[in-house]
Amino acid sequence: MVAQNVVRDLQAAIETAGQTDNRLATALCGVALDNPVIPASGTFGYGREFAALYDIRMLGSFSFKGTTTEPRVGNPTPRIAETPCGMLNSVGLQNPGMEAVLTDELPWIADPANFGKPVMANISGYSLEEYATLAAAFGARPEVGWLEVNISCPNVHGGGMAFGTSPEAAASVCAAVKAVTDKPVIMKLSPNVTDIVQIAKACEAAGADGIALINTLLGMRINLKSRRPIIANKVAGFSGAAVFPVALRMVWQVANAVQVPVVGLGGVTCARDVIEMMMAGAVAVEVGTANLIEPFACKRIIEELPQVMDELGIEKLTDVIGVA
Repeated sequence: MVAQNVVRDLQAAIETAGQTDNRLATALCGVALDNPVIPASGTFGYGREFAALYDIRMLGSFSFKGTTTEPRVGNPTPRIAETPCGMLNSVGLQNPGMEAVLTDELPWIADPANFGKPVMANISGYSLEEYATLAAAFGARPEVGWLEVNISCPNVHGGGMAFGTSPEAAASVCAAVKAVTDKPVIMKLSPNVTDIVQIAKACEAAGADGIALINTLLGMRINLKSRRPIIANKVAGFSGAAVFPVALRMVWQVANAVQVPVVGLGGVTCARDVIEMMMAGAVAVEVGTANLIEPFACKRIIEELPQVMDELGIEKLTDVIGVA
């Protein structure tokens, strides 16, 4: 059963924001959202490209591209490959770096004519110091509503194993981030672990305000003619509709094990997927690979939600959070 304090805090945030008549309204870590739909990091850039296609102010929020302290050109190519019902990517956190995002992207996001809502700052580091630097910088900006901490990065001072693969390492990142910011900290978990519940509980114990899951699974494709892996790095992150049942299972497990809100993501492509994620315990839902396949995916999902809710006899989305 999803923690009652999560539902209580969510309802209080909605009432404070005066959104009690909005069927799609929800809240994340005390911040009210017009709806639960949030484009996932790495699939929406910093919002500009999609703003040229539709009014992105209709979104609940969006998680901007994973940002590191220094600019990164990313991994060697080829680094993207299609696969049935999904895709592989090994982009390698290509991004312009922290200073460029603070100077060039956040002011554009803050402009009410462009977005003007709290944005989710996705940060990625290769050391505790880098995470702390990013958290302090982005946490100080009023445009940022939440810090989404990607712990799938390798720990360069800890043998190269990803921070998110052990409870102790995950907790250490969470503690380092919490020490330098008052903004809600949402830990984004990797599914490539033995027991994701233990990782989530370790992050909660270290002060996490929320949990987001799942990041990509590990996958691989081989070119039959060359007999070599298609991706230059050989293995890559596997995402898309095919991973939805795995993501849903992990969201359900974690939502029933922690006392903080959960953001569900992984393979979400339609309004029914959003509702299913919320029934599993998510208070908000991120949409990732679908944006790369269909740029209007999030717009379509938001527009479809009321009709699907009517078909299912749902008055408000918050009524079904954790019912499964």
